[in-house]
Amino acid sequence: MMRAATAFLSLIPTALSFATTKPSPSIHRGASSKLTAKLGDTIDFAKYEGLGNDFILIDDRDKSDPSLTPEQSERLCNRNFGIGGDGVIFALKAPAGEDYDFTMRIYNSDGSEPEMCGNGIRCFAQFLKDLGEDQESYRIKTLAGPIIPVMNDDGTITVDMGEPILDGPTVPTTLAPNAEHNSVLEQTHTCNGKEWKISAVSMGNPHAIIFVDDLEKDIDFEKDGPALESDTGAFPAKTNVEFVQVMSPSHLKMKVWERGAGPTLACGTGTCALVVAAIRAGKVPRAGKEGVRVTLPGGDLFIEWREENNKIYMSGPATFSFKGQATLKDRP
Repeated sequence: MMRAATAFLSLIPTALSFATTKPSPSIHRGASSKLTAKLGDTIDFAKYEGLGNDFILIDDRDKSDPSLTPEQSERLCNRNFGIGGDGVIFALKAPAGEDYDFTMRIYNSDGSEPEMCGNGIRCFAQFLKDLGEDQESYRIKTLAGPIIPVMNDDGTITVDMGEPILDGPTVPTTLAPNAEHNSVLEQTHTCNGKEWKISAVSMGNPHAIIFVDDLEKDIDFEKDGPALESDTGAFPAKTNVEFVQVMSPSHLKMKVWERGAGPTLACGTGTCALVVAAIRAGKVPRAGKEGVRVTLPGGDLFIEWREENNKIYMSGPATFSFKGQATLKDRP
């Protein structure tokens, strides 16, 4: 993979300066970038992926705000003219006087800013560890509230994702509540000329979960996904869309169309949301600490919805891919 990236980038040396290294257990902090980088500035980055959901990580631990704009981040995420990625994640310092270790901000590949990202938070935690912030766990401030990733001995990361939000208007969705907690559970809704049964759950960001008998036959993913994502009549802030097939009482399989990123290989918050929806709809029982196995295009995550505190715990990998430098440019 790195050979291909290096060969490609060598074709456009004036557009992007880039240097790769072999994966290393530590990533050294580069020169501090300015609060907002300018055209022509060179930035240091590291690339990580969580089950193929890939991110550009920027070390901004000396800053309160991202050093790049949403527009600059969008350009870096371009897979033809930039580094390529599903988003840019910034490791920022904790707010003064608040009980956090760090702050995480993320810009999607379209320049929009989500509240949180489940695969992204695992990559964020691994990035911190590789930078030398060697803690067993981190208390991270996100736009969705506090998130706590824990570094496991087997190399995986378990993230306390907090409690799911079930109240329909808070998700937010305008679909009529039809279940306990003023929630939307398999509510009928028409979109893209089709009738769907939608469950709405927020993990700090909105999710529309749809159960199908066959992921390959029952949906037109490239058309139904974006249509549901942008159906602001039902989801005023737009929504992530998860199509789910029940494989067994302990195994779910999904495809995701992410708000602001489109089709991705994995979505951590979506995986948490769909397990909640599946348990509430009686599709699967509530599992113990081993969790429910969810197979995504990029691999498996394990999700536990703990009855004793109503919190959701997500376990999975985060992998360092490469690091380098990129020069900001004004196109595309």
